[in-house]
Amino acid sequence: MVQSIRARYEALRPVLDERSRRIWAGAEARAIGRGGIARVAEATGIARETVRQGLRQVQAGEVGVAAAGSERQRRPGGGRKKLTARDPQLRAALERKLDPVTRGDPMGPLRWTCLSAERLAQALRAEGHAVSERSVNRLLHEQGYSLQANRKTLEGRQHPDRDAQFQYIERRVQEFQGAGQPVVSVDSKKKELVGRYRNGGREWRPEGQPEEVQVHDFPDAELGKALPYGVYDLAANSGWVSVGVDHDTSEFAVETLRRWWRQMGAPAYPRAERLLITCDGGGSNSSRGRLWKLELQGLADESGLRISVCHFPPGTSKWNKIEHRMFCHITQNWRGRPLVCREVIVNLIGAVSTKEGLRIESELDENRYELGRKVTDAELKRLSIERAEFHGEWNYTLAPRPSKEEVI
Repeated sequence: MVQSIRARYEALRPVLDERSRRIWAGAEARAIGRGGIARVAEATGIARETVRQGLRQVQAGEVGVAAAGSERQRRPGGGRKKLTARDPQLRAALERKLDPVTRGDPMGPLRWTCLSAERLAQALRAEGHAVSERSVNRLLHEQGYSLQANRKTLEGRQHPDRDAQFQYIERRVQEFQGAGQPVVSVDSKKKELVGRYRNGGREWRPEGQPEEVQVHDFPDAELGKALPYGVYDLAANSGWVSVGVDHDTSEFAVETLRRWWRQMGAPAYPRAERLLITCDGGGSNSSRGRLWKLELQGLADESGLRISVCHFPPGTSKWNKIEHRMFCHITQNWRGRPLVCREVIVNLIGAVSTKEGLRIESELDENRYELGRKVTDAELKRLSIERAEFHGEWNYTLAPRPSKEEVI
């Protein structure tokens, strides 16, 4: 809107005298409605009081020819001069405040305390420049500055085989789905405080009656935190979430997979012989985790499935399907609601639904999982693991081992 007002003003400016400029500005402000005076002043550089006076004249109908003839007009170039005309060094001084490099100290305190218009104006006045907060705002806009938030675009150093790994994963997914075999995406969701704590977002409530929550976010000694771990079925658009109460270990992650398979996977894929798991390379499903592979071997032995795993390359966990196809909807569903107990968390997860038909089942996992559990070299050697030729540390398959009865 500001750009369109500025464009109209620049087109009309050569033919507007002082009075017609004021009347035009008032008419623009009236057409905009609430906030119109500020927007017109920002777009044109005309003083707010001038726009306000023009608005009063428009509202009073004082725009006729007779009124124009009775009003004194200043000569071109008359009136109060701009700040930058009276103080030619003002723009350069403002630039120095905005650019920490020119001061030779990018970590100096001024960089972090003087970026508001009010503080910039204070700093400039301390150097002898007669300037207000409003004038600083106007100068910043004229120099092409605007309030900007951080944008997540820098991913750091990329692995040279990043794209090749994504292509490999895509081929494996298509291969499994084409054969009617299940493909799942797994990950841990953010830990949540259990109790009457503030939860981001808003929900509809009677006016003036917000949900009251604790002032401080200190974990409740009895309730602690909830640890959601999820399994998302890419083809079926369905998922499972186990809400843990102890530690987010590899044993907990595989137990979640086990529960998903028993409750949802096996009924949906009665003829399944293989399972493909896609996940990032860290946390409880780390590509380097010995316990992760040992527990997956146990699941393969129990289920009879050949379990293949494809890890996303380093620094690409945001591409995990479960993040933006399941976890985001869970967060949206409980926005603005205190997670007062574990049962509420489980019920809110299970109540998630989307237009695309997403279905989620959830269950509380009250098991205790030991931290720092070691896997010996002997246990590792007994795994029936086949590593792919392409990045075997990221892509591998665990085949079910024959039972003792079969061996005999």
